[in-house]
Amino acid sequence: MTDVTGSRGRARLDARVLGRVQGVGYRVFALREADRLGLAGFVANEPDGSVPVVAEGDRRILDALHVRLEEGPPAAIVDRVIARWEPARGILGGFRIESGAHRGD
Repeated sequence: MTDVTGSRGRARLDARVLGRVQGVGYRVFALREADRLGLAGFVANEPDGSVPVVAEGDRRILDALHVRLEEGPPAAIVDRVIARWEPARGILGGFRIESGAHRGD
């Protein structure tokens, strides 16, 4: 595995969640998990039905978020999480829900 951590073990998780993940509270779920873990970034909905999640923080903590994204909230059916790991870029301002194609969450 390539080490993508920057200084102090910080990294960036750029994930796309596929399955039944819109209209089931997935964005709120991701927001709560990322806030609980103290991560910065965002979650949104895409017109194709996927949910992108971008988060930065300690790599070990991002690994914990990745596991939770694969589980999802009770009403979701997560088929797959496509994850790309990169060095942190310095996202500021905590974690937020971005506007997206589906506003039912």
